[in-house]
Amino acid sequence: MMLTKNEYDAMLIERHGKKTFDILSKACVGIAGLGGLGSNIAMMLARSGVGHLLLIDFDIVEPSNLNRQHYMISHLGMPKSEAIRDLILQANPYIRLDTRRLKITGENAPELFKDCDLVCEAFDQPEAKAELINSLLENCPGLPLISGSGMAGYGSSNTIRTEKVMNNLYLCGDKVSGIETVGSLMAPRVQICAAHEANMALRLLLGIKEV
Repeated sequence: MMLTKNEYDAMLIERHGKKTFDILSKACVGIAGLGGLGSNIAMMLARSGVGHLLLIDFDIVEPSNLNRQHYMISHLGMPKSEAIRDLILQANPYIRLDTRRLKITGENAPELFKDCDLVCEAFDQPEAKAELINSLLENCPGLPLISGSGMAGYGSSNTIRTEKVMNNLYLCGDKVSGIETVGSLMAPRVQICAAHEANMALRLLLGIKEV
């Protein structure tokens, strides 16, 4: 069974209301990194009706990704940017996707994300996170940025929170649980943090700036 675009849009309007649908369908969200955070954020926003996603990652899907990232065994060896496109289009065939396989740096990030309404940071390495955040805050001061920090292990779900740390910067996670300190990455906490990022993205797109 296949839904037409009109049928798909009608389903979203019934779920969200026309006003919310209109806002989200015109929005563009950039996602930097398509691993445990980014792949799950992308799927959530696509299912929610965000009209345009810019999805960037240089890596391929590996066996070690399957315990927490939104990929299947059939995607092993594929660039993550191609694998996530395949998954999203099965859930929302009418979304506009701009997928790119490249490495994001502090130098190229402002140009890559300049046309987005907001950006979700979803890197693994703290150094890469800091480089992206600093670059976008300096070069795109009006661009809202949502970042994740602290989601490793199987600690309490309730320690993962969303905080507004400055005017256009939001931080999701418990801020302490990294793989280097906890020793593992589990799907539940990674997806909880991803959900915090995705939900904050929806709130910002709908004009709600408080957490």
